[in-house]
Amino acid sequence: MKFAPFIPLLPLAGFLINGLLRNRLSKTATGIVGSGVVLIAFVLSILVFNSAAAGQSQIFQLFEFIKVGSLNIPFEFQVDQLTALFLLVITGVGFLIHVYSTAYMHEESNAHFARYFAYLNLFVFSMLLLVMGGNYVIMFIGWEGVGLCSYLLIGYWFKNREYNNAAKKAFVMNRIGDLGFLVAVFWMIQTFGSTSYANIFTQLPGEASTAVLTGITLLLLVGAMGKSAQIPLYTWLPDAMAGPTPVSALIHAATMVTAGIYMIARSNLMYALAPASMHVVAIVGLATALLAATIAIKQNDIKKVLAYSTVSQLGYMFLGLGVGAFTGAVFHVMTHAFFKALLFLGAGSVIHAMHHQQDMRFYGGLKKFMPITHFTMLMGCLAIAGIPPFSGFFSKDEILVHAFEANPVYYVLGLLGALMTAFYMFRLYAMTFMGEHRSDLSHHHPHESPKAMTVPLMVLAVLSVVGGLIGIPALFMHDGHKLNTFLAPIFEGSKQYLEKHEPLSHSQEWMMIAISVGLIVVMIVLAIRKYSKSIDAEATGLGKVLENKWYVDELYDTIIVKPLMAIGGFFNTVVEKSGIDRLVNGVGKGLHYSSRQLRLLQSGNVGSYLLMIVIAIILLIRLVFYIKL
Repeated sequence: MKFAPFIPLLPLAGFLINGLLRNRLSKTATGIVGSGVVLIAFVLSILVFNSAAAGQSQIFQLFEFIKVGSLNIPFEFQVDQLTALFLLVITGVGFLIHVYSTAYMHEESNAHFARYFAYLNLFVFSMLLLVMGGNYVIMFIGWEGVGLCSYLLIGYWFKNREYNNAAKKAFVMNRIGDLGFLVAVFWMIQTFGSTSYANIFTQLPGEASTAVLTGITLLLLVGAMGKSAQIPLYTWLPDAMAGPTPVSALIHAATMVTAGIYMIARSNLMYALAPASMHVVAIVGLATALLAATIAIKQNDIKKVLAYSTVSQLGYMFLGLGVGAFTGAVFHVMTHAFFKALLFLGAGSVIHAMHHQQDMRFYGGLKKFMPITHFTMLMGCLAIAGIPPFSGFFSKDEILVHAFEANPVYYVLGLLGALMTAFYMFRLYAMTFMGEHRSDLSHHHPHESPKAMTVPLMVLAVLSVVGGLIGIPALFMHDGHKLNTFLAPIFEGSKQYLEKHEPLSHSQEWMMIAISVGLIVVMIVLAIRKYSKSIDAEATGLGKVLENKWYVDELYDTIIVKPLMAIGGFFNTVVEKSGIDRLVNGVGKGLHYSSRQLRLLQSGNVGSYLLMIVIAIILLIRLVFYIKL
């Protein structure tokens, strides 16, 4: 546990070395530094995890950060079970993505290669700071850090205007959510006189009314909606595909998008005391899961399918948080990190083999060219679809069981989303790997990726298969849910305040599992039969709507972007140029004209000067006489 404060310093050191020496380091040296610091951080994270598993937790107060009057905000780290789990996921999956990047980005010049790894290291540092912070201010610093790094990485190829626009879109939409987070922090300071988790949670429930806690938690939810891409702040995430594929894996799997889940899980006691906020979290998550799943069904860009899949899976995590399944939501964060990183890196392997072609309509039959990529991506598809005993089955089943206990409607809609997930993921699988190859082999020569790319795929495939075994429900094994036991100290305090629901019997759970798995298998078979030999015809009707993502971007453009641009244009042309500019220029012109006229008085004629003196004396006498009267 004593090594914990050094964990975020390692990727920070990697960022400084690669950033400052980017013109001097070779690609090999850059890759070793960038990946090595994350590997060492992962080793230290294992030590911290072992200490947390033994029941240890610790607060490290490093120095006094902000002190204004009675307000004292230290720069502190809180390392407990929740932190330890996220440390493992961030550094473990992050290391595999770094290794993968050494091969994927090899075509970049030395300087740009080093810049890329510097950004990756800074991203990991910011995420570690976010999850290790002992108060909401330190969390917010890391929160802003990952937002900045996402902007830098999404717009990594900055000479492409479209990519720059995607980066700016991500930055602006995250700032909208961040405002809610920031206001919530100020409200906490006013209510509790502190931002430290330990100080705030010990004052609950006595120091704040339900209305105040509802306000604070809803504002925190706004921040989480921006960072974790929930309705209505989700449209930046699919556009984030503009960045390199390993960046997509890092943003979508192990780091940035899980920040909102972490924040709500960390604030579980406040949410448990604000039931209205819990309901909002569940509804937002469920709506997002369904909306994104419908869009993913009709996307042809392989990365766009995975992007909307991420949005949908994040919706499941929010549903879990909203129905009180805090452990289930965190469990799904972990399993999702495994299979979604695998799927993104697998997609990167396909894109690499197809010379950066991302349209699945030009794929097909790749399993004979790319056996390792094919097999590992199949494992990822089975995991995300929820087929037992893959990892996604256990985490998704736990969320759906809690959803049924809270409200059967939640369960039905959640199951519908799971069925769509199975369909669009095996549509992706069939269009990519099955049937005949659909592009010109004289121009494309598909081939398996190098070991630096396939080894991380194999490791993630293993984790996607066995990762769920740490959360085996009591239905299968007594005391088999080791993660629930591990995280019990974090969520124990909120259990007494959560709404009480009648637990399901084992027979009911068996029935639900049989129905869900049976329907998922049906969807998989339908997708494979439909797309292994053919592709969709040109979309019409509802299909066209889904292909165009429900026209949400166009709606935002119409009701938000264009009016704001029109207002900005009005202020630019009317207020700025016709008003302020004319006023400023008018003052200058007036002074210039008046000075030219006054200059004429300087004629050099002594008689004229005497006349002006006499006139001035007369006027002065009249003025003095007038004042005396």
